[in-house]
Amino acid sequence: MDFNMKKLASDAGIFFTRAVQFTEEKFGQAEKTELDAHFESLLARADSTKNWTEKILRQTEVLLQPNPSARVEEFLYEKLDRKVPSRVTNGELLAQYMAEAASELGPTTPYGKTLIKVAEAEKRLGAAERDFIHTASINFLTPLRNFLEGDWKTISKERRLLQNRRLDLDASKARLKKAKAAEAKATLWNDEVDKAEQELRVAQTEFDRQAEVTRLLLEGISSTHVNHLRCLHEFVESQTTYYAQCYRHMLDLQKQLGSSQGAIFPGTFVGTTEPTSPTLSSTSPTTAAATMPMGPSVADLAPPGEAALRLEEVAPPASGTRKARVLYDYEAADSSELALLADELITVYSLPGMDPDWLIGERGNKKGKVPVTYLELLS
Repeated sequence: MDFNMKKLASDAGIFFTRAVQFTEEKFGQAEKTELDAHFESLLARADSTKNWTEKILRQTEVLLQPNPSARVEEFLYEKLDRKVPSRVTNGELLAQYMAEAASELGPTTPYGKTLIKVAEAEKRLGAAERDFIHTASINFLTPLRNFLEGDWKTISKERRLLQNRRLDLDASKARLKKAKAAEAKATLWNDEVDKAEQELRVAQTEFDRQAEVTRLLLEGISSTHVNHLRCLHEFVESQTTYYAQCYRHMLDLQKQLGSSQGAIFPGTFVGTTEPTSPTLSSTSPTTAAATMPMGPSVADLAPPGEAALRLEEVAPPASGTRKARVLYDYEAADSSELALLADELITVYSLPGMDPDWLIGERGNKKGKVPVTYLELLS
């Protein structure tokens, strides 16, 4: 009992001494041991790593789960160490509604058949989204959380210990300074100075030891960056796979709807095939549909097996040309195609025998084939 009371009194005394030292430093009434520039740089880099890791983690969570209530629920399940229940994605829920609508409105009607096709595509999109969320959570979110909840907590603990050791060291320096000043006035015996010097040596040793431990942990942030870099590559890879799957699913759906729409609305112009050089970094092209009169016959189209039109011999039809706005940048694959820039206006027309997914485009004195899916035909 006496031992515990003495320990509590000792701890309280140490805490009080540190508090006094800290307060006097803030008011400029006490000297403070400064860390070297390299150590300060390590501290700043560690703080930046922690702050940005938190922000990236939180925003990635928002990206993967935009619903804040769902995020809170998942967080509580994780804290309770319970398995998060499987959740239907928005795409899968939309697919369910469309399938039920088709069943009630008539699955054999044109509208019902289209609802079923779109529902199947939305279901595949939902499954792809589920796989992406799962992969991103394991390969990206989990390592970030492990750093914040593991390594960073250890670093923070050792930094607090270092701060306490520094306060003890500076308090010892202050006591020795006062002891020497008192000795000079002959108000203290020499053993008081010796005691203060011994306390200072112990405090200096403990501070140096703790500084080395903390420095090694801070230098380990470099390894953290390497690990997070690898996780970032895996996140980008999973995201690329996800969007590529979405693109393929929507392209297949576009082809199905294009063929069925041509049967329902004959004479309409619908692009349904994949562009020659799709760019996955831009938004997937939407189907351009508009009535396009056919021009007069042109006999000089390239025969089957010949890659390019003889464009210099192709003339626009007397009627049936249209203006079109370019939706996305397009890089020509060869000399028979016309490169496009988003939002520019060009003149387009069709020729007999052409692939229905392509038009002839003209801009000034330049002409070439252009993919329909990159255009918005204007009335």
